[in-house]
Amino acid sequence: MREILHVQGGQCGNQIGSKFWEVLCDKHDIDPNGRYVENSDLQLERVNVYYIEASCGRFVPRGVLMDLEPGATDSVRSGPYGQIFRPDNFVFGQSGAETTEPRGIILRVLSSLTLYLM
Repeated sequence: MREILHVQGGQCGNQIGSKFWEVLCDKHDIDPNGRYVENSDLQLERVNVYYIEASCGRFVPRGVLMDLEPGATDSVRSGPYGQIFRPDNFVFGQSGAETTEPRGIILRVLSSLTLYLM
């Protein structure tokens, strides 16, 4: 089986990525809470490429959303499909690009990716 880990970063990347997940959920008949809402198993045939099926029957995106500050990821979280993500899908710093130390952000992203790849 193929699995794709979707990584989106920054304000623009998170805005585009948010729309990507809305379209993907619509295509696979997954509602904003991560529940499959149709009767046909055809839509579920390849759903595990982009989603992890949680034990409660919800589909959680296989993705990492990151930014140097929480604003962009907070807007995704409060958007129409923000509830499909787990809290550990989000990686963000506490300051903007002008004052951040890139190594710390990179290490947090790499540790998040390691969790997904294991």
